[in-house]
Amino acid sequence: MAKPIMAKATAVWLVDNTTLTFKQIADFVGMHELEIQGIADGDVAAGVKGFDPVTNNQLSAEDIELAEKDPQRGLKLKHNPAAQGEEKRRGPRYTPLSKRQDRPASILWLVKFHPELTDAQIGKLVGTTKPTIQAIRERTHWNISNIQPIDPVALGLCKQSELDEAVQKAAGTKVAKGTVMNDDERRKLVSTEQSLGMDAEPRMPTAIEGLETFSLTESDDRQADEDKPDRGDYRDAESFFNLPDGAHENDDEDDDEDDDEKKGRDTRKGR
Repeated sequence: MAKPIMAKATAVWLVDNTTLTFKQIADFVGMHELEIQGIADGDVAAGVKGFDPVTNNQLSAEDIELAEKDPQRGLKLKHNPAAQGEEKRRGPRYTPLSKRQDRPASILWLVKFHPELTDAQIGKLVGTTKPTIQAIRERTHWNISNIQPIDPVALGLCKQSELDEAVQKAAGTKVAKGTVMNDDERRKLVSTEQSLGMDAEPRMPTAIEGLETFSLTESDDRQADEDKPDRGDYRDAESFFNLPDGAHENDDEDDDEDDDEKKGRDTRKGR
């Protein structure tokens, strides 16, 4: 569906000068209903001057009156013969001056995490040239040591839907060529909507990692005690000092020998 020119300014005029619902205005100008509500609250498009679609031959007054009476009725953009053949021209994406310094970081992110994307796809996503992409791929860029990979969606250089579409297209190309992909590559080719719809993988808390084989049951401890050899019960002093029977006889013989030696020394001293 064709959209009016100066959509936000047109939405401002419709909010200020009509009783149309937020949904009717949002559908007509191609904006979200919450954005229209923000315009009505003064939080969005502050300072934007309204653009009259009736005066500029984009909308008829009769159509607005009918839509005000019927909230389910949508607004219809008037046909403009002068706009024929003025579809959006295909070309490199325009990047604002304030964000051009972030393009190398986004290129490095795409090259690192989505190597299946071609130079043409990367150039279309972030609005750069093939020599720049090639220099970053080969790490010959003059500032490669200071470039950190950053998601181009987070930098505002492209939309998440555009990135997902390019990744899915690259995946289809790989499948058509019969290229075998590993698990990591398959995960990278999953779109954001699919990844958000997946069940979370069960993860073990960091605090108990490495204790997978640890058991708190008594059965394992008892089994370990049974496997140990029985070395006797030494829980009291008497049992600890109990010696075999032969050991007592040897001690008596040693005592007799000591007495004989002592008597011999005394006899020598008397002489």
